[in-house]
Amino acid sequence: MRDLVEIGMGRTARRAYELDDVEIIPSRRTRSSKDVSTAWQIDAYRFEIPLITHPTDAIVSPGTAVAIGELGGLGVLNAEGLWARHGDVEEALFRLVRALEDTDDPAAPVKVLQELHAAPVRMDLIAEAIKQVRESGVTVAVRVSPQRAAELTPDLLAAGVEILVVQGTIISAEHVSRDGEPLNLKSFIADLDVPVIAGGVGDYRTAMHLMRTGAAGVVVGYGYTPGVTTTDAVLGIGVPMATAISDAAAARRDYLDETGGRYVHVIADGGALTSGDIAKSIACGADAVMLGEPLAAAAEAPGQGLYWTASSAHPSVPRSHVSSGVDQVVDLRSLLFGPSVDPRGVTNLFGSLRRAMAKTGYSDLKEFQKVGLTVRG
Repeated sequence: MRDLVEIGMGRTARRAYELDDVEIIPSRRTRSSKDVSTAWQIDAYRFEIPLITHPTDAIVSPGTAVAIGELGGLGVLNAEGLWARHGDVEEALFRLVRALEDTDDPAAPVKVLQELHAAPVRMDLIAEAIKQVRESGVTVAVRVSPQRAAELTPDLLAAGVEILVVQGTIISAEHVSRDGEPLNLKSFIADLDVPVIAGGVGDYRTAMHLMRTGAAGVVVGYGYTPGVTTTDAVLGIGVPMATAISDAAAARRDYLDETGGRYVHVIADGGALTSGDIAKSIACGADAVMLGEPLAAAAEAPGQGLYWTASSAHPSVPRSHVSSGVDQVVDLRSLLFGPSVDPRGVTNLFGSLRRAMAKTGYSDLKEFQKVGLTVRG
C-alpha cells in the first residue's frame, strides 16, 4: 500500500496526516453564506452549530453550558470534575491561579488539580449543576469516565441528563478491569434511554467496534492541543486527526451499510485551534467538533484564561499541562459568530465555517463532507 512506509527491517508504519497537512479545494460553485446551514442533529436533539465542548472545567461551568446551549451548541459538564467535588469552585480555581503565580514549576498547578480531584464526587453537587442547566431549557450533557460510568450513570440520569458522554483518552468496546466487572459498552448502552457518545478512538477498527455497541456518536481523538496535552510524550500515543477522522467516517459509512441505515455521528476532538481547522475537520468527515482551548478565550470561561484537560488531574499519570497563555479578549457570542477583527481564525469560529462552506458551494454539513481535499507536499 502506498501509505505504508518502512521504518526499519521488517517494520512498517502507516503514513497519517494532521489537519495542518490538508487543505480544502474550492469547487466551481459558490453561494451566499446566508443560504448555508451549519445545523446538525443527534438522536432527537438538534443544534444550530456543530459544537460540543471538551468536558474540562477550564471552559465548562453550569453557566457556560447554558450560554453555549443558548447559542446553538452543546456544553458538556464533567461529572467527575470540580463542580462535582467542591461546593466553592471559585476558591478551587483561585488555588490553581495562585499556584501558577507563585512558582515557575509546571508541576505545581498539576499537583493542585490532583489534590482538588482527590475529593470525592458528591452527587448532590453535580445534581445541582445539572439542575441549573436543565432549568434553562437547553440540552443537558455530562461526561463520565469508562471506569466510573456504571457507578455514576443511574444518578446522573435521575438528575436529568439527556446525552451521556463516556470518554477517556482511549476507549474500547469493553473496558477490562482486574479489580471488578468490566464495562461492556454494548450492554451498558442497551439499558439506557438516552443517546450515548463514546470515545476517544483513533482508527477505523475501534470506531467500528464502538458503533456496534449502539453508541449514537463516536469521539475521534483525545483533545490534543499543542503545548497543553502530553499524551504523546507520556504514553507514546498520537492521533493524526485528518487521517483519524477520515478513518472513522469510513467506519460510519460501512456501519451504515451493515445495519441498513443506522447513522452514527463522528465527533472530532483534537487539533482544531482555528476556524480553518474546524472546517477541515468537517471536510474530513466529522459531523461536529469537540472544542477545548479555543473556547478558553471567551470572557465567560471559568478558567479565566487558563486551560487544561481532565487528564491533568490523573492521580499518577497526568497528561496535560495547565496553560496560562490564553488571551481572554472576546465574549462567547463574538468568539463563535463574530464579528472579528482578528485575522488568525481564532474568533468568529462558526461564522467562518459558514463562509468556508459558501465559498466551496455547499449548503449543509453533510454536503460539505464531500468537498475536495489536497495534501501539502
